[in-house]
Amino acid sequence: MKPSEHCSTIEEVREAIDKIDKSIIELLGQRFEYVKEITRFKKPDQDSIVAQQRFDEVIATRRKLAEQCGLNPDIIETIYRELLEHFIDEELKLFNLK
Repeated sequence: MKPSEHCSTIEEVREAIDKIDKSIIELLGQRFEYVKEITRFKKPDQDSIVAQQRFDEVIATRRKLAEQCGLNPDIIETIYRELLEHFIDEELKLFNLK
């Protein structure tokens, strides 16, 4: 994929965006596989699954990463909160706690 500044048509830009989105979604799928595996190391209770300290740590580090990458940390936090809450729900389902 060529650098964004070397795109000469809107189609090239859209094609690149589509490829990036595909990669992002594939990576989220890989992340979910690890989320399912982590349940092997957690106790089957709400506190272990939610892991509030880890949740807060992930949010803080992703905010910093967003800033380093020139992104709005508030938007990245919103995205990650939604993502983490969804994965926590999935973990709870795996333990039949939801």
